[in-house]
Amino acid sequence: MKKMVLLLLTCSQLSMLAQDRLSTTKGITEFEASIPMFEEVKALNTKTSCALLTKSGNINCWMNIKDFNFPRALMQQHFNENYMESNRFSRALFKGSIEKFDLEKCSNTPQNYIVSGKLTIKGITKKISIPATIKKTSEGLSFQANFTVNTDDYNIEIPLLVRSKISKKVNTSLLFVLQ
Repeated sequence: MKKMVLLLLTCSQLSMLAQDRLSTTKGITEFEASIPMFEEVKALNTKTSCALLTKSGNINCWMNIKDFNFPRALMQQHFNENYMESNRFSRALFKGSIEKFDLEKCSNTPQNYIVSGKLTIKGITKKISIPATIKKTSEGLSFQANFTVNTDDYNIEIPLLVRSKISKKVNTSLLFVLQ
């Protein structure tokens, strides 16, 4: 039985090495813009798409803004209508590359990389570089990153009435399992 499991794991890893493109449509993007002592401002998107070209390290990620879910419906409505104008700017997009990426050197041990590229939110594109951790898992290639987005950089206006309750520095985390 142990030999069978080992054989299956080896075959799955070899098939992953042979692929030129890994992708997912079930990536997780989460953000938090909470201020201590006030109501939590947090949302989750479980439909983020991402594609990695394994030979070049080029990576593209995109999500529909309306796919973010908030704990309260009113927060979600304000986010889509007032802050993000998601009827007008329906998607966020990242196009970039993972520096010094080599699929053959990926292992079960997490490795740190820098991902550089252009992030587009509300029609505004900015260059960013973020740290990421990549490792092989039984499900595929795990990609994890945490970074901060400044609302001012993307013309995300926070109304005066709630400005003291919502952070302009939005902590963002990504988790993808690419197959």
